[in-house]
Amino acid sequence: MPRPDPSSWTATDRVADAPSDNWTYRVLPRTLWPFAQLARWDRPIGWQLLLWPCLWSAALAPQWAAPSAVHTGLPDIWHMALFVIGSIAMRGAGCTYNDLVDRDIDDKVARTRSRPLPSGRVTPLQAKLFLVLQALVGFLVLIQFNLFAVMLGIASLAVVALYPFLKRVTDWPQVGLGFAFSWGALMGWAGYWGTLDAAPLFLYAGSVAWTVGYDTIYAHQDREDDALVGVRSTARLFGAHTRRALVILYGLTLAFFLAAFVATGTGSTGPAWPAYAALALGGCQMAWQIRRLDIENGEECLKLFKSNSLFGWIIFLGLLFSGLWTLSFPV
Repeated sequence: MPRPDPSSWTATDRVADAPSDNWTYRVLPRTLWPFAQLARWDRPIGWQLLLWPCLWSAALAPQWAAPSAVHTGLPDIWHMALFVIGSIAMRGAGCTYNDLVDRDIDDKVARTRSRPLPSGRVTPLQAKLFLVLQALVGFLVLIQFNLFAVMLGIASLAVVALYPFLKRVTDWPQVGLGFAFSWGALMGWAGYWGTLDAAPLFLYAGSVAWTVGYDTIYAHQDREDDALVGVRSTARLFGAHTRRALVILYGLTLAFFLAAFVATGTGSTGPAWPAYAALALGGCQMAWQIRRLDIENGEECLKLFKSNSLFGWIIFLGLLFSGLWTLSFPV
């Protein structure tokens, strides 16, 4: 299928900070492009960042018990597939809800005023119907899990509903995003065991710190516009001290992840050395982000923000190889 020619696009087709050559524009009819943009299907980094805590937890949970003839210690493939679908659906629903709440603010910010709602390409009613459709997909995914996980997933909606309003009342809206985006750290464990323990709680806390860190980097793109319209953020709060803040936030991430690994078990249970090696490598990737950060360079901030998917891969593969190692070389 031919690639879309950006030169043929009208001004109303474009979202200022979105790519022009994404698969959505090759596959979907032009009339559906605004909905793809509303759900951010053309920017997969969002659902990937939402997915990583789910996959980390799904990979860590089986290592709570020693491998046996009936228990491999490896993540459930069906669960991981559900998490992928659910992350895409619920990230899209969350973005649609956020854009409905923020459409007046988005119209005043250069980077966001070309989004489908403030530009008028999608009406609020159409956006609400699209939100319901995506939420239904997410609900169908959720009910494939055990009852405990279903109730836990429903509880996350309260956090999701509050997040868009936080930027109006606190300098720490990224913490609210962290609470919402990190919920998968609880869901992966709950989906596997039907309960929670200290390990997923530590993993959740680390994921929250990680999210606050990477979204602070992202928010530096809008720092000046946010100041003009009165939107608050950790980017504005930290300002020139962002590097120091990231050292603390990313340090907390690594510390909580280490605690999660230890709480899962040592010896015949719990992660093996590949997980700890991956944690060290992930720390190096975080240090690279901090070293490269230039808060005055919006393009560089976006690149560093997106690089957090690499961190996600590092931790996940470390946990996966940990399970394989324990299965192959039991203690």
